[in-house]
Amino acid sequence: MNAARPLRETPRAAGERVLNGRLLRLVKSGAERRALESGQVDAVLDRATGTAFLLPDARRALSLVRAEIVNSLLAALPGEDYRSLLRELEPVALRAGDVLYQAGERIRHVYFPDGGQVSLLMVMADRKVLEVGLVGREGMVGIPLALGISTSPVRALVQGAGSAFRMTAASFGDALARSPPFQREVHRYAYVKLVQARQTAACNRFHSVEARLARWLLLTCDRVRSDCFHLTHELLADTLGIRRVGVTNAATALQRRKLISYSRGDIRILDRIGLKAASCACYEIVRNLAS
Repeated sequence: MNAARPLRETPRAAGERVLNGRLLRLVKSGAERRALESGQVDAVLDRATGTAFLLPDARRALSLVRAEIVNSLLAALPGEDYRSLLRELEPVALRAGDVLYQAGERIRHVYFPDGGQVSLLMVMADRKVLEVGLVGREGMVGIPLALGISTSPVRALVQGAGSAFRMTAASFGDALARSPPFQREVHRYAYVKLVQARQTAACNRFHSVEARLARWLLLTCDRVRSDCFHLTHELLADTLGIRRVGVTNAATALQRRKLISYSRGDIRILDRIGLKAASCACYEIVRNLAS
């Protein structure tokens, strides 16, 4: 057992939990299992790898004492509202390539990333796709629910691996109703995404591919808080609404100017100041909206 995936549990009765088989395989005795199911322990140790698997309640408790709440939308809430909301949140892992929901599907969960990022893709009738939004630690995935819409108009694709909190659609609706500060932050974020979408549409129409790629790389860097990340030609083409050869040409031009290095999807920003100069003004506009 090498990687820790989100633990899944469902209530069976008061004080008792049903835990997944992966976790229970680490438990060697009936007494240990009873303690685990009754909630008397916070974690299970895999002795073979030295990995400790925290139960969801323990993860939530740790988040209360973190020096920093990484997701900006949650961090903006007053402490009491955040603690109330935390009871409904489940920590999950976001893996690159995971589809959180498809266009036309019912939205069953909302996600608050605190690492990695999620692409919102418009899927056309001919199966061509175009990125119309990008969500990282500044916001949430599942905004239509806040507007009374239960189905997703886009495909939500995890682009960069990381972690997130998620909550059910029903819990999200209840939280909006009982917490005016939460409602204000969600509605403010919905407005920001609307303005960003309009800015991006104008950018895609009027600015060069090279400037748009520079803008998008800077925004990705801001979200993942790293100068290094992995992006495929296919994803970049979908993001910018161009053919793969256009991605190659734009990336080669930026690489020739020693602003980035790009090899087999691995991107490193070498000169952030220079890359910002190569970008269009839309980068600062979109960045300021998200801050």
